[in-house]
This record gives sequence, structure tokens and C-alpha cells, in this order.
Amino acid sequence: MRSLYGKFIAMTAAIMVISGTIAFLAVNTYYHQYLKGQNDEKNMIIAKSVASFIQLNEGLNLEDYLAAQSAMGYKLYVVSERREAKLYGKPFRIENLSKKAIDQVLNGEVYHGMGNLPSETFVTGFFSDESANTVGAPFIYGGERHALFLRPDIKMLFTEVHYILGGMVLVMAVISLLAMLMVAKKLIDPITALTAATKKVGEEQFTGTLDIHRKDEIGQLANSFQQMTEKLSENDRIRKEFISDVSHDFQSPLLNIKGYAQLLLDDELPEASRKSYASVIQSETERLSSLTKQLLLLTSLDQLSSPLNRRTFDLDEQLKETVRKYRWLLEEKEMSLSMDIDEVRYMGDPAFLEKVWENLVLNALKYTEIGGAIDILLTERENEVTVTVRDTGIGIGEKELVRIFDRFYRADDSRTQQTGGTGLGLSIVQQVVKLHGGTIDVVSQIGEGTTFTVRLPKL
Repeated sequence: MRSLYGKFIAMTAAIMVISGTIAFLAVNTYYHQYLKGQNDEKNMIIAKSVASFIQLNEGLNLEDYLAAQSAMGYKLYVVSERREAKLYGKPFRIENLSKKAIDQVLNGEVYHGMGNLPSETFVTGFFSDESANTVGAPFIYGGERHALFLRPDIKMLFTEVHYILGGMVLVMAVISLLAMLMVAKKLIDPITALTAATKKVGEEQFTGTLDIHRKDEIGQLANSFQQMTEKLSENDRIRKEFISDVSHDFQSPLLNIKGYAQLLLDDELPEASRKSYASVIQSETERLSSLTKQLLLLTSLDQLSSPLNRRTFDLDEQLKETVRKYRWLLEEKEMSLSMDIDEVRYMGDPAFLEKVWENLVLNALKYTEIGGAIDILLTERENEVTVTVRDTGIGIGEKELVRIFDRFYRADDSRTQQTGGTGLGLSIVQQVVKLHGGTIDVVSQIGEGTTFTVRLPKL
């Protein structure tokens, strides 16, 4: 497969050849339509002037005069009425002047050989060194009729200026071609680097930085590619961590279930121990079930481009119902509850939003010690609805606070194991809030409590 650089060179060469051909054809047409006739007339005036000068000066030395004219850059071919011919200047490349043309001029007429030359190429027409490509005029010398045929000697007309101009054009063409090749290489090198980087990304090698510093479209493409690579690298890291975390979170309860199930096979096991082991198995089974449900929910949120089934519902009633579900836990931990809830009708997905309130309220209940307090606020503004869940629990440290929305992340793993947490709840909360176009913020201090604030835009 030909490289882009090779294609550019071939295309540049083709453009130069095509443009040169078109320019040549255009000049050729212009020569035949306008310049050929003018060139014929101009040389005819010169031929008539020479013939007139000879006739007006009877004592003129014809040989010397015609030799002098040829030295000035002309080829002259003179034929007398006795058919004696003589050439002044360098010989013609082709001697093809017809007898008819000679007779025509000897009979007193003029010969327009340049103007009547068949329409061929510009080079053939203007530079054709043929005796037929001349102009003819009659004159009388020494009482005898003569025919004078004249054309410029092209080689003599080419002076140092013409060579300088021709060399300048050639040098310009060469420099232009080399400059285009350098520009092409400069343009293609970044594309080559991008191609190599793309192959690495295809092989899941997301490391490395593109050394492309440009401000044009290629530079923008390189920046976008670099950002994409960094995002893919981050996603790859998250994916691997996710797989590792899922494996760990499934492996731990499965090992517990397997171990206690083997203990239950002992026929001499006391009844109290049997019930205790069965209780652990049931607890681990429920934990696996909860983990599976939350993973399925996260999968549905990730895969569906628009998973929401929006409808208008009473958001305040949904919050109150969520609190009622966990009233028993409030009473068990002797906790106080304060609710300041406005009546709010909101358009959203009630099923997904219910998961948000359940996770936030349940976290506040789990991580608040006996005798603590929970405050729930619902306020409605012109453009948004705000839900705040505040507790007086154990709080979250600054280092853990930035990662609490990461999947499977637990600020205190041993504590979470005791409460049956999976590390997925807050990830689900954040995903649902984002799908509704909202934001969630958290403020917390160790030993003082945590406040979650959810802001949902009104449609």
C-alpha cells in the first residue's frame, strides 16, 4: 500500500504536469489565435522595409547589406528571376519552400508563410526552422526582380536575459517542489505518529505522550487523541479495579458459605452452633443477593443511553415513605428524626430516585451511633429541587471523601462488612442523579457527621 507521503509526491508531480500541460495548451491557443498573425505582420513589415531600402539605394552593395541584416539576427533567402538562390545567415533546418511561393513573390506578391503555417503546437509554429515558415516580399535590384524570404534566427534572438529568466524559472520550480515536499513531510509526520499511537491503543497500550505541538487542525486532533487515550487508560484502570473488586466481594462470602456449610456436615455439631453457622450462611447469601441486584442496577444505568421513565409524582410522599420503611431501625437505635419537607411535584423516574433516598437514608442510619440524629430537608426553588440528608454519625475523612462515589470503595472495610455494605450504593446514587441532570455534594467531618445534598433541575 502506497504511503501518504508517496501519494502526496505523486499527486504534486501530477498536478505540476497537468497544470503545465494546460498552461501550454492555453498559450498555444493564444499564439495561434492572436500572436501568429501579429508575428507574421511584424516580420512582413521588416521584409518590406529591407526590400524598399534596396530599391531606393541603387548603388547599394547587396551582398554586404544582406550579410549585415543576417548578422542582426535574421535568416534571409533571396531568389532572382533567373532562379539563382542565396542564403544569408545560418541554413534552415528544413528546406521546404515551394516553387509556387517563389513564383508568387517574383510576380510582385507577398508571401505569408508564418501566418499560413498549419496550426500545430506553439513550439512548432514559432520555433520551426523551415524555409516555408518565412515571409516573402519582392524587390528589384540592378533591373532584375528578386524574391526576399525572411524569418528571425531564434538562436541569435535568445540573449543572456532570456537564459537568466529561463534559469530563474527552473530554479523557482525546483525550489517550489522541494519546499512542497518538506511541507508534506511536516504535515504527514504527525499523522504517522498518530497512526502508530492508534495501533498501540488498539493493543491496549494506553501509556505514552504524543510529541505533537501544533495549533492547527492536526494539533487539535493530537490533543483530542491524547485526551481520548488518557480517558481510555482511566477506564481501563477502573475496569480492572472493578473486576478485581467484584471478584473479591463475591469470593469472600462464597468462602464463608463454603466453610460454614462444611462445618454443618458434622453430625455431632451442637444445635446452638448449627443455628449460628446457618445464620452466617443466610447473612452471606443475603449479601450476595444484594450485591448482585446492585450490580444489575449499575449495568442497566451504564448501558442504557436513556434509561429513565419520567413521570410527575409527589417527591415529598416518596421521601416520607422511604423513612417509614426504616422506622424500626430508628426506634431500635433510639435515634431522633427531623423532617422539613415541602410539598413538591417533580418529573423524574420515581423507581430510580427511590434508590437514591433509600441509600442515603440507610447510610445515615447505619453509620450514626445509638442516640444520634438525622435531619431530612426537601426544598423547592424556581429551577431546582434540593434534598438534604444530614446525620450526626461517625463522619468520613478527607482522604476517603474524594473516593466515596467510586465503585466498591469503602472508607472503613471492617465496619462495612459488619453493616453488610457492598460499596456500590453511593455509585448508584451518583449515577441516578447525573441521569436526571443533577448534582450531589457531600460535606463531612470525623466524629461530627455527614451531609449529602442532592440538587435536581426542574423540567
